[in-house]
Amino acid sequence: MPRPLRIILQEKTYHTYSQCQGLNELFSDVIAKECFIKAIQMCQLKYAFELNAAEIVKNHFHLIIRTLLNEATISLIMQYIKARTAEMYNRKTGRVGPFWNGRFDCKIIEMADNPKEYYHYLSCYIGYNPVRSGESRDPRENYIGFINCYLIEGYEAPVKITLHHYFYELGENFSECARKFLLYEDAYRRRIGLYFS
Repeated sequence: MPRPLRIILQEKTYHTYSQCQGLNELFSDVIAKECFIKAIQMCQLKYAFELNAAEIVKNHFHLIIRTLLNEATISLIMQYIKARTAEMYNRKTGRVGPFWNGRFDCKIIEMADNPKEYYHYLSCYIGYNPVRSGESRDPRENYIGFINCYLIEGYEAPVKITLHHYFYELGENFSECARKFLLYEDAYRRRIGLYFS
């Protein structure tokens, strides 16, 4: 059965994710993480797009990317990031063979029933992915730690994070937006039964 065609639209926000080959925990290796970060940085120099969230888990990653009008498609962006990551990692480690488990998956956030609510939930879901898998205790301590960009004005993550316009619609200024974003985070923590002491 042929794979369904991917929906490619511009000026849309995509939740993209992809698994390592055979669900191997390749991202447990810091070299793989560094290659992934470098690939994103290279892609940000090559193509115009907004990276709204990014996080690495042992055997996969999650990105939220907003494409821009008349600029690179989500397919071109993801193809570049994944190819460069595999290329660099195999070269640095002497590894041979595929890094990825096939093509990436994606969902368009604007197609959700309530895109704004879904975006904020998804940001928390992505930020807490390494926490749920036991790789960190707090999303602020994750390898990329993109969630800090939504909580600390001017915070610089290892990759350039552009705050999504849904975040700016939470309030009149950054402080108010961050305060309301924390309410989403708190609701997410309660939902998964996670409380910090």
